[in-house]
Formats: sequence, structure tokens, C-alpha cells
Amino acid sequence: MVISSLKKTLVGAQGSFLLEADVEIDRGGVTAVAGSSGSGKTTFLRMIAGLTIPDEGRLEVDDQTWFFGEKGRKPVINLKPQERGVGVVFQGYALFPHMTVLGNLLYASGNRSRAEMLLEMVDLGQLKHVKPANLSGGQKQRVALARALMRQPGILLLDEPLSALDETMKAVLQDELIKINRELGVTILIVTHDSSEIYKLCDRVLVFEEGRIVTDTSPRKFFVEREATQKFAFKGEVLEVRDVDAIWVAVVAIGNNLVEVVIDTNEKEGLKVGDSVIVGTKAFNPTIRKFQQGEFDFSRL
Repeated sequence: MVISSLKKTLVGAQGSFLLEADVEIDRGGVTAVAGSSGSGKTTFLRMIAGLTIPDEGRLEVDDQTWFFGEKGRKPVINLKPQERGVGVVFQGYALFPHMTVLGNLLYASGNRSRAEMLLEMVDLGQLKHVKPANLSGGQKQRVALARALMRQPGILLLDEPLSALDETMKAVLQDELIKINRELGVTILIVTHDSSEIYKLCDRVLVFEEGRIVTDTSPRKFFVEREATQKFAFKGEVLEVRDVDAIWVAVVAIGNNLVEVVIDTNEKEGLKVGDSVIVGTKAFNPTIRKFQQGEFDFSRL
């Protein structure tokens, strides 16, 4: 079990704020770490890995103290990253370009048999003598994952590892992560903004907001049961409001898609180009309403 009561003062767009990561995480699960940009998600992972020193608090993993310190004093306990048994994969793959795929893994650990096993697990056995420059983005990501697992970590920390990949490759690597979790029993914490990724991969969601964990629940409760009367709800931006054959239509951009929503006169009066809105459906009838300041945006965590 991971028990964290870590604190760290951070500086965001609105000034400084205190990151308070008070949470217990069971072994063997997959936990999504979500929240808006600058809310402390990555710093939380970096403190677990030992790459960022907390201002104060305690971090215990399986009854072993990894960090303990009091505010304004030198930490009493602060294990080095290499002593923590943590695998880390950030957005940049950080592969050594002059080394082969196999060489990158063996740099992390000289255990060749484990390297061969992991490459087979992520379906890269045939590419072990290839250098990173000749790999696709998805293949590089799998090499990074395999390398992070070379030291048999008990915890795997992933910071938006799939954000730069296309949807097809994301699906493939999501399956790889599920397999890694099941076959190796690794506890996974993944920072992600992808709703489908959270629902498919994770059994728990932690949402950070200005340094605090404001939501701690299951993916189903987070997405499906939070507003049972709605079949879907997505945030978008109004691009156009126009008159079409005696009805009003709002053209809304949702991600890379354009959606046309029929609106009544009252809704039309309250909408203008550039407004942020929530497009949803109740009983199969599309609805649209303005996004309220301070409202949590479930479409972009």
C-alpha cells in the first residue's frame, strides 16, 4: 500500500498554492490522476518517484518509509529514486538514440532474460536490434514502458504517456498496460486527460484541483453515475448561431468534431459565438447550456 501525506508549495497561473497529496493507494490497481493543467498531478508523481523533494510530510510504501520531513528542515528520510523500486515514463520517451531497443533496456538493468521477456510481452521481440530513429511513436512508447519495467518496479508512474499517439495506437498501448498490470501485478498511477483511457484502464480516479484531491471515486461513478439523467455531456465552443428554415441551430466544436444542435428562441438569446457550452442529451433530446465559471469540466480533465 502507498500512504502519502506529502505537501509542496507550487506556483501556478493564479499565484502560489499548496499541493496536499493525502491519499492511500492499494497495491496492484490502476489509478488515474486527473485534473486541470497546473493542479499538481505531475508533481505528485515526481514526489513518489523521488524526483521532487516535498516541503514536508510522509510517504510510506509497503510499511517502508520513503520520505519523512518537517517544514523548513532537512528531510529525516528521503530515499534516492534508484532505491524506491519505481518505474517512470513521462511524455518524452527519453530513449538513447545510439543504442538499440535491447540496449536501452539493458542500460536500465543487465538482466538479458528479463529484457527479452518484456520485449516479447510488448510485441517488440523482432525489433530488439533496431535503433529508436527507425521506430514509430507507438513502438518507442512500448520500448519506454519495457525499460521502466526492467528493475521489476512495484509502482509504475505514467505521465500522459499516450497523449501524442493516434487513436488506433492508443488502443493498442492501453491493452498493453492492462496486460502489464495483470501479468506483473504492478501498481500503476497514470496522469491522463483521456476519458476513455480512464474508463478502460483504471479502477480509481483521483482528481486534483489547485493542489487538493477533490474527487476520489471509481470511473463508473465519475462518468456514468454523476448525472444519471444524461446519456452524454461534452464541453464545446459555439462557432455559429444561425436561422435555418424557421428554427435556430447552434454549431458547436467538440474536440475535432462539429455538432449542430437545434435550439429554441430563449436558448438562442442566451448564446453567442465563442461561448463555452455543455452539449448533452436527456431522453434522446439534445440539450445545450452555457458552461458556468467554476463548473468542473468532465470532458477535459
